[in-house]
Amino acid sequence: MAVYVSLIHYPVYNKEKRVVATSLTTLDIHDIARSSRTYGVKGYYIVQPIENHLWLANKLLSFWQGGHGREYNPKRWEALKLVKAVPYIEDAISDIEKVEGKKPYIVSTSAKRYEHTISFRDLKSKIENEDVPFLICFGTGWGLTEEFIESSDFILEPICGPTDYNHLSVRSAASIILDRLLGLR
Repeated sequence: MAVYVSLIHYPVYNKEKRVVATSLTTLDIHDIARSSRTYGVKGYYIVQPIENHLWLANKLLSFWQGGHGREYNPKRWEALKLVKAVPYIEDAISDIEKVEGKKPYIVSTSAKRYEHTISFRDLKSKIENEDVPFLICFGTGWGLTEEFIESSDFILEPICGPTDYNHLSVRSAASIILDRLLGLR
């Protein structure tokens, strides 16, 4: 089972539905890394094309992956050692292909319902039974672009609660999705 995740800052929408690159949030790096480590994810990619933000991500990672942070909090290092910051999704895909010897299936996530989604149960089965890596893509801002989602191999069904409110933080959504796909039952 080879599952990877990516937090995509571009291409995503802003609230006016314009395609933008969003700002880096360091909490997203820490929290999704911790969820990734908990559920056995092999790697976590921060996809951030803005040069200064990419520098900041790498600066944070160097502190926790090899600097004082590693000694100060080894549990945090254990999670953050999974993280790589790259400018574009193609870089993450290429990196996974080098490690796994196969191109990963791209799985888009969205709070919006699409006609041809895959259920959590069916994707969990594919992850457990297919010899292909999976890259689960989470969007920042107001979500991944339609073009990105439609070009993916799978579109995961949205997380739905008992109300009509559906606007989780990406950190919360990532934790729920990883638990549904990789958690013990």
